[in-house]
Amino acid sequence: MTVFLAITSTDIYVQVAIPVPMRQLFTYKVPAELNTKAITLGERVIVPFGSRQVVAIVLSIDESTEYAAAKIKSVLSRVTDNFSFSPTLLNFIQRCSDYYHHPIGDVFQQALPVLLRQIKQPDVELPQIWLTKTDLSEAEQATTAKRSPKQAELLTMLKQHQGMTWSELLTLGFNKAQLNALEKKQFIYSKPREVAEFKWQEQALLQDNRLALSAEQAIIVATVKEMQSQFSCHLVDGITGSGKTEVYLQAIEQILARSQQVLVLVPEIGLTPQTLSRFEQRFNVPISLHHSGLNDKERLQTWLEAQRGTAAIVIGTRSAIFTPLHDLGLIIVDEEHDASFKQQDSFRYHARDIAILRARQLNIPIILGSATPSFESLQNALSGKYHYHRLRKRAGNASTAKITLIDVAQQQMEHGLSGTLKQAIKNTLARGEQALIFLNRRGYAPAINCQECHWVADCQRCNKPYTLHQGQGLLICHHCGSQKRIPPQCPSCGSVRIKPIGQGTEQLEEKISALFPDYSTVRIDRDSTRKKGALAKLLTEVGNKEHQLLIGTQMLAKGHHFPDVTLVAVLDVDGALFSYDFRAAEHMAQLLVQVSGRAGRASKPGKVMVQSNFPDHPLLQDLVHNGYQHFAKQALIERQQALLPPFSYQALFRAEANYPSYPEKFLRAMTEIPFEGCQFAGPVPAAMEKKAGKFRFHLILQAKSRKQLHQAVFTLIQQSANNEWQSKVRWSIDIDPVDLSW
Repeated sequence: MTVFLAITSTDIYVQVAIPVPMRQLFTYKVPAELNTKAITLGERVIVPFGSRQVVAIVLSIDESTEYAAAKIKSVLSRVTDNFSFSPTLLNFIQRCSDYYHHPIGDVFQQALPVLLRQIKQPDVELPQIWLTKTDLSEAEQATTAKRSPKQAELLTMLKQHQGMTWSELLTLGFNKAQLNALEKKQFIYSKPREVAEFKWQEQALLQDNRLALSAEQAIIVATVKEMQSQFSCHLVDGITGSGKTEVYLQAIEQILARSQQVLVLVPEIGLTPQTLSRFEQRFNVPISLHHSGLNDKERLQTWLEAQRGTAAIVIGTRSAIFTPLHDLGLIIVDEEHDASFKQQDSFRYHARDIAILRARQLNIPIILGSATPSFESLQNALSGKYHYHRLRKRAGNASTAKITLIDVAQQQMEHGLSGTLKQAIKNTLARGEQALIFLNRRGYAPAINCQECHWVADCQRCNKPYTLHQGQGLLICHHCGSQKRIPPQCPSCGSVRIKPIGQGTEQLEEKISALFPDYSTVRIDRDSTRKKGALAKLLTEVGNKEHQLLIGTQMLAKGHHFPDVTLVAVLDVDGALFSYDFRAAEHMAQLLVQVSGRAGRASKPGKVMVQSNFPDHPLLQDLVHNGYQHFAKQALIERQQALLPPFSYQALFRAEANYPSYPEKFLRAMTEIPFEGCQFAGPVPAAMEKKAGKFRFHLILQAKSRKQLHQAVFTLIQQSANNEWQSKVRWSIDIDPVDLSW
């Protein structure tokens, strides 16, 4: 409910948040002609700022001000579209700003859709929904099915789910041509979606796809139901394929039955098509999507549908946590361990952590699901802060895939594949099954060099090799994004003997296709899925067994269900075994278990083969023979002994400048202030010291308690204004950092 302040005085002052990197609010006067209807908290206004005009958010209203009235500028206009922040959402965003010590205006900028940040207000149209005609003849449908199977599939989808939007259909892998063809045949028609608050109806649940729960699953659903009117955090720790999604669906069913809304967070856009498909099969309710694959207008529609209460379920990536859901009853964070939930630039929030904050604020339950829980969540569950639920068995007749380590030092390699692995792939294909080959390195090769003088094509702005993208004919720096054409000859000695070094997914696809020419190969990585709807299309083709060999990066590692994949091959895990980052082993274990989970998910037994130069490494041995649970508990003991998170709390100060001495001196000045219960590590050069022409340094502040950490960070921010090097560097704070490579 919007808060109105009845103010009779003609002098009214507002403090507003402006989207600039400054840690303060700004005061403006509201002219009497703009206050005929009382101004409200959370409202958007247009104010002058320097030489420009900006959209600002009203955070406080007063009849007086400490500044000289003559020097205060006036609000230019009010945005009268009724799309304002509710008091609870205002409070939530302000708490996020306080916790992450980030400028409040920039946090509101992240929370608002792009089109609502602009001076010129968008034309807000109701989204078009698609429905099938009621008088379709069976003969026409049969002809369509015979001539255009994809059109027939789209028609069937629309018959089952009347009222789907274009963004939903696109996410599920359909295209405009198929939609237009059905409309031309007059099989379907569109109309604007009605603005009506979601209310539960019995036909909203599609019982045909509802599965019987196991005892473990039923206990989780019952516990969530029992606590649905209060805050409770539930960690669902279930092995891959154990039916976590079914737990989510039946927990959601209970919330929807109360005519409340549900927010589902997934780590990457890659999981959105699969999640949407499962939800469409179960619920005939308005579902809205929020992810980077949608355009600004589509994301605005989701924001508005959430605010109006039209959307029953919102599925989105990390920024969806800010959607203004009208009556939120449950939050689900799938693959909660995933690093994609952490924003790595600007406002560095962790969507999982602030989702828990939002659930606590609204007094509602939240479910965190993962086959490989983050150590932070696992420790909270083991200590009793979270409700801890285990799913130990795979659904149906599926059995857990067995992991085998291959010592590549003892084998002859061809195109990065050992003889043992090639034979295993050949046997898998001969049985009519699919194989997934995992290599977390996109592009054709990580570098190119001259065979004569050993010149390497380096990015001068980062001092790192360019990655070769053969298909595009480009060298691309994966750090700063700069690009250049592949040189025809060595710029150092003139030789034409320029060869790629190492192997990426693009090269692997080429070599695998040559090794197994009788089978179809598909590559799924960020390069092959750039086009809108491309990922959903490829995943559908894999599900239909149009491809037998799958090659991919970590996009394929989590969440996807491929019933006919019985062999997963992991080509390189050695990098994480000898990393400077104390979290590297945790991330390696999570990735290995997640990608292993793609094998043997149906009734066919699965096999996982991992190539390594160090198969006897104790981390690999523990993970393979004792499983992730044992590995995690042992690692937590080590973390506790070393006083590392989650048994301590960290803030990472990053600074960069054109000269290496500036950021180091700026951060070193910070360490001169002692804090009780805190200690500094650094400053030290970042793992990648130079990026995009800037030299970068790190300073870690670690504390025994969260309170001590935040007090110290607050003091350091206040003192930074007096730091003589402050004007020469660009710096930022990362609370609870998960990536130290930066």
